[in-house]
Amino acid sequence: MTHDDHGTVLVAGGTGFVGRRLVPELIQAGRDVRVMTRHPDRYHGPGEAVRGDVEEAASLREAMVGCAATYYLVHSLSSEDFEARDAEAATAFGKAAAAAGVEQIIYLGGLGDDGDQLSAHLRSRREVETLLGEAGVPVTVLRAGIVVGHGGISWEITRQLVEHLPAMVTPRWVRTRTQPIAVADVVRYLVGVLGHPEAIGRTFEVGGSEVLAYVDMMKRVAAIEGRPLPVVQVPLLTPGLSSLWLAFVTDVDSRTGRNLVDSMVNEVVVRDDSIREVVPFTPMSYDEAVRVALEERREAR
Repeated sequence: MTHDDHGTVLVAGGTGFVGRRLVPELIQAGRDVRVMTRHPDRYHGPGEAVRGDVEEAASLREAMVGCAATYYLVHSLSSEDFEARDAEAATAFGKAAAAAGVEQIIYLGGLGDDGDQLSAHLRSRREVETLLGEAGVPVTVLRAGIVVGHGGISWEITRQLVEHLPAMVTPRWVRTRTQPIAVADVVRYLVGVLGHPEAIGRTFEVGGSEVLAYVDMMKRVAAIEGRPLPVVQVPLLTPGLSSLWLAFVTDVDSRTGRNLVDSMVNEVVVRDDSIREVVPFTPMSYDEAVRVALEERREAR
């Protein structure tokens, strides 16, 4: 598959936070795009809706017929046995892609050092990377940390904590260093690696232009919104209590919150920036990403 090849592209998870932004950009880049959804009749966005469910292997092969590449933007963070479900789904997707003659699977995974005690959430993302390629289709992985954009879970938690708390009573994990990236920049990378000969079969780390402690991300959001945010550190908040606390002050359910809080103990920064050579551009600053996310939210209301 050459870089200017215009084969059909299937986006699994095309209705989600990243997917619904990716689809129009792929179309803009001249691609024929299929959006895989369990309810094609309810889809009114760009591209062609096709029925497919990662938990129904037979539906996948049909959705992929004639596709040169597929994006896999699916994960079940909010279900209890998300690890087992994600593993089965990734295995089935990889097999279907191989059977359909797909030449590249592109997956958006999570940053974090393999040497760390990775949280269940990040371990599951790693496992998916491997399982997607087991049937032989080369996988391009982009690993991102916190993606900043209206509707993204980590961003929503950040924004809601800043907006709902008179003072930031913080567990220890807010000292964790992160490298947040704007959702528009993640999409640029996802489009850029499609069919790119130097991206096939490789894993890349993607991040924005700054490394920030989580607590500093919150302070920046507070400053942009023009509200004071005194920080009081409570080191004894356990992950379990933290996730209940998140559920209490944000609208993120406690199971999803727990999965994310467990991940917050892992430092998520880019150690290898080789993606910059393959898809060269300068990612936007954190403050700019925050302003765009807040603006999108205003427009959506």
